[in-house]
Order: sequence, then C-alpha cells, then structure tokens
Amino acid sequence: MALTSMTGFARAAGAGRGYRWTWELRSVNGKGLDIRLRLPPGFDHLDQPVRERVGKAAQRGSLQIGLSLQRETSASALRVNEALLEQVLDLVRRVGAQVDAAPPTLDGLLSIRGVLETVEAEDDPDAAAALTADLLADLDTALAELVTVRDREGAAIGAILSARMDEIERLKNAAETAPARTTEAIKKRLAEQVAALLEASNSLDPDRLHQEAVLLATKADIREELDRLTAHVAAARALLAEGGAVGRKLDFLAQEFNRETNTLCAKANDRSLTAIGLDLKAAVDQLREQVQNLE
Repeated sequence: MALTSMTGFARAAGAGRGYRWTWELRSVNGKGLDIRLRLPPGFDHLDQPVRERVGKAAQRGSLQIGLSLQRETSASALRVNEALLEQVLDLVRRVGAQVDAAPPTLDGLLSIRGVLETVEAEDDPDAAAALTADLLADLDTALAELVTVRDREGAAIGAILSARMDEIERLKNAAETAPARTTEAIKKRLAEQVAALLEASNSLDPDRLHQEAVLLATKADIREELDRLTAHVAAARALLAEGGAVGRKLDFLAQEFNRETNTLCAKANDRSLTAIGLDLKAAVDQLREQVQNLE
C-alpha cells in the first residue's frame, strides 16, 4: 500500500439541469480528519453524502470542500394541473350533453386559468434528485483526483524518508565505530583525567576515584542508545514498506529518534562523537518535518 500525503488540491466542474457548478477540494495537514463544507443556500441536503464520500477517500487531514453553483436558465417550468383539467373536461361533457356547441379546443382548455401552472424546477422532486446525483458524481471525480495527488506526493515523501533512514543508519554506524568508543581510548581518557585530579590534590582517595571513574564511564556509554536507534530504523523502514495511514506511527518514532539522539549528544565525551550526534539531530529534524505531511 502506498504512502499518502495529507496535502493536495483538486477541482471538478459540471453543468446541467439549468445550472453550472464547480467543486474545489483543498487538503492540508491535520491531527485527525476535519471536513469543512461550504455549500450554496438550499443545498444543505448534500452535507451528509459529501461527508460520507470524503470519509471513504481520506483518513486524516484538514479538508475544505466548496461548491460554487450558478443558475444558467430560468428555474421555472410549466405543469398541467391534472385535477383541475379533469374537472373542466367533466364540466364540458355535462354541459355538452345539454347544449349544442362545438367542443372546446386544446388551446382553449389550456388557456383556462389554473390549468397550466408555473412551478420552480427545485419543487420538482425528480429534477432535484437528478441535480443532486450530477453534483455528487462530479464530487466523486474531484475526490479521485485529490486521492491521486495525495498518493503522488506521498510517494515523493516516502523516497525522502527512506533517504533519511539511510543517513540516520550511516551516522549511527559511524558513532558505533568511532575511535573514541574503543576500550583503549576510554581507558586512556579516564586515566588522564584521574592523573590530573591526583596531581591537583593529594587528599583524593585513589580507590574512591577509581570507583567514580568506572561510574562515569558507565554513564557515558552510548551502547543502549545505539541499540535503540537500530531498532527504530528497522521499525521505520517496516512502516514505510507497509504504507497506508502510518503517519501517526512514524511521528511517534521520529520523537523516539529525537530522544535517543539527544541522549547520545549528552553522553558524548569526545569531539568526534559530538559532531556525529549533531549530524544525527539534523537528520532526525528533517525526518520529523516530512513525517508531519503523511496521512
């Protein structure tokens, strides 16, 4: 399943039933699915079906859905008042049986007041239903385009995130193999620090100083942070391969990356490790920035 971005834009236009209309769909980042509708007066009945369709097309993001609609022709139409016409014809038949006269003509019947009625097109249930169907069909077209745009951008973000994973793993490996982390380097550095302290003061207990040095060496060890970074990289790559709406999970992982990187920088007692830690922070920040765009 492909990754999906939360940002995108789509438009679909149509005409018919005496109207012209345009749907505009805008999608930006959001914590959940937030749908904001802007419908013309008299078309509130579209609210529920629009929300249902959008909910099937997107799982996350802030979506603004707008429908602009203009009337092309008069919405009025002529309709025969069947009940009144039947009354007129019945009266013609009864009177015709009593009076010798020519039968009424069609135009004469239709000219009788009330036989022909002028009605608004929206008052016609069939016409209103047909217009609603046309509007929703074009909404589906716009939603399909929006999904395509979001999928395309999601694929681009996925490539960027994959590159960030490679960079984070490279830096993690660099920290793991850094000369400053070798046992000999750690012993030498601690020995130099202990010797400097002993030289500065004769009152220091060598045994206690040794214990403190061991404790400091333990606290400065970044083995645990490196192991967690390795696990996080594997988890992130699995989510990228899984695809779908994994934005929240990747955002959580990005926070974990940031936490481990901060701890690594805090424990670094060598200039080279500090430099690697800062590069890691930069890569993680780029990761977090891109993850914010995923559904």
